[in-house]
Amino acid sequence: MALPFKSCSLILACTATAAAAFSAPPDALTFHHDPQRTGWISNESTLTPQNVSSHSFGLIWQSPQLDGIAGAPPHIYASPLYMDRLRLTDGTYKNRTLSVVFTATNAGFVYAINASAHRDVPVGTILWKRQLAPPCIHGFIATSDGIPAGVMSTPVIDPKTLRLYVTSCTSRKAADSTHANEFGDQFYEAYALDATSGRLLPGWPVSLDRVTLNSPGVNRNAADGGQQPVRSDMVPGTRDDFGVGHSGFNLGTQRGALNLSPDGSLLYATFGESIPGWVVAVNTSIAKVASAFASVSVPHGTAGGIWGTGGAAIDMQGNVFVIVGTAFGGYIDQPHDWVQSALMFPQPASDGFTLRGTYTPFNYCHSAMMDIDVGSGGAILLPDLDPSTTSTPYLMAFGGKQGNLYLVNRTDMPGRLDGRQPCSDDASSDTSLLSPSPQPQFGKSGPLNIFGPYSEDGNAVDQAKSRSVPAYYRAVDGKQFLFVSGSSKKDEHSDINVPPCLARVKVVVMPGKPAYLEVDQLEQTVVLENPGSPVVTSHGSMSPIVWVLDEHAHRSTSLAGPNAPRPVLYAFDALTLRLLWNSEPGELNASGKYNEPTIARGTVFVATDRVQAFGLRKAAR
Repeated sequence: MALPFKSCSLILACTATAAAAFSAPPDALTFHHDPQRTGWISNESTLTPQNVSSHSFGLIWQSPQLDGIAGAPPHIYASPLYMDRLRLTDGTYKNRTLSVVFTATNAGFVYAINASAHRDVPVGTILWKRQLAPPCIHGFIATSDGIPAGVMSTPVIDPKTLRLYVTSCTSRKAADSTHANEFGDQFYEAYALDATSGRLLPGWPVSLDRVTLNSPGVNRNAADGGQQPVRSDMVPGTRDDFGVGHSGFNLGTQRGALNLSPDGSLLYATFGESIPGWVVAVNTSIAKVASAFASVSVPHGTAGGIWGTGGAAIDMQGNVFVIVGTAFGGYIDQPHDWVQSALMFPQPASDGFTLRGTYTPFNYCHSAMMDIDVGSGGAILLPDLDPSTTSTPYLMAFGGKQGNLYLVNRTDMPGRLDGRQPCSDDASSDTSLLSPSPQPQFGKSGPLNIFGPYSEDGNAVDQAKSRSVPAYYRAVDGKQFLFVSGSSKKDEHSDINVPPCLARVKVVVMPGKPAYLEVDQLEQTVVLENPGSPVVTSHGSMSPIVWVLDEHAHRSTSLAGPNAPRPVLYAFDALTLRLLWNSEPGELNASGKYNEPTIARGTVFVATDRVQAFGLRKAAR
């Protein structure tokens, strides 16, 4: 399936693209900067390596602490969003035009906060807030992180309609008691808010529950189009080690960032943790679930979650890409089971999701059994390459807990549509785009391992090596790179992290040949404990900086109580990987996990229990 070609094959085209990048609005409307999840902000002129490494860069303001729940402070898993010069239509600041940062919390609140000083409105002022519904107090997040689970994913804003879409897990009693998920009276709802006022729009929220998603004709990966039975070896109503009940096609945590179709007609949400995953499309014009696709056609209780923070990546043609994970014991050999796979769907039409492309790594049988997710972050869709430079100009990349980075031709994905290929122990049989050079861990061709030592077993929980989405950058000379964050380990079965934890990876292209990846440089001084996705800022291709927000604690660490870990924000020179700056220990308040900063107009916004902003202090402006 060929896509329209768009590239900088001509100098004039490249010049026009660079000019557009400089003049593009600084809005940050979705996770990782854009629907393709590139993570590259190319219109940032203030934050240069020289400025950021100076003593003038640091914390410049912070909002008040946001609303907590049950006497506990809030935690923010969602990355903040930003809109430049938004005219408010209600409340105290009605008819004022301000720059606004948006955030949403585990306590089930959404906020609009003033992002720059403007006459009598101090920076950090809460412009409006909206309480959604009482958050969930049971389930995977609540039990593993020790805190309630309201909003766990990054919202998305439609700039045409000025709608802010957000999902939240709620424990309020459903009007129909059947619309409850595996945690009793708890289910998810999708909300559409007016970004200019916080007002809930008519017809919303939309219930996202197992009954709705399993309705006939909605679930496009169900054998009979409806709710599927549990496996015969599972007793309905029982729970596994993650506290997940086995009662049909249940829902897990909605942690993947939301996304929109190019025309704004469909809102995408992904579900999962250690249970069957879902990608869901909500019709935004009629506020109704349009289609859903379960990661397995018959549930096996604890595998197949689409839980990575990136959620669904969407290309300019509206194609939808998701990465499906696993859990301990997650391998079952059955048709239409997509545990440990990358999936592609065209934008759903009236008949709903239709699977059009798949890829599954060669070693999925074993990795699925050992909780070594390939779906631990999410996909990045690289900007289209010049077809004269490679036979594979349309690429997708994603990493995983094993510390690997995979590159796939996204318009001609190599897998079958009825099920995964047979398992293999031969790395050179992998159908992703492989380097022709032997990989050290295999002695032959195979997927690129970045964070080691390579292991087929010790990559779960605190031994996992990466849970992030790569970020893209195109250099002045046209060479293209991905930046990847993770954690190498002291030894194969260790949970002690060592450098390298940040890598620059080159996208290698040659005319008439498939592209592939090779490590270009590794940062060898900084230890990251559990980093979120990297973000790149630059002015065109000049002065690039890589930003990484590190949770600064192991995956298993609880976020509850006064000793919750404090994240650390890092800035690296993208050309040398030299550490330019990092926040002071304890400077950032306790936050969520796997989130990233948002950057606009020379300010780096971090969401913790409030919004904290970093930039150049006035003396340097």
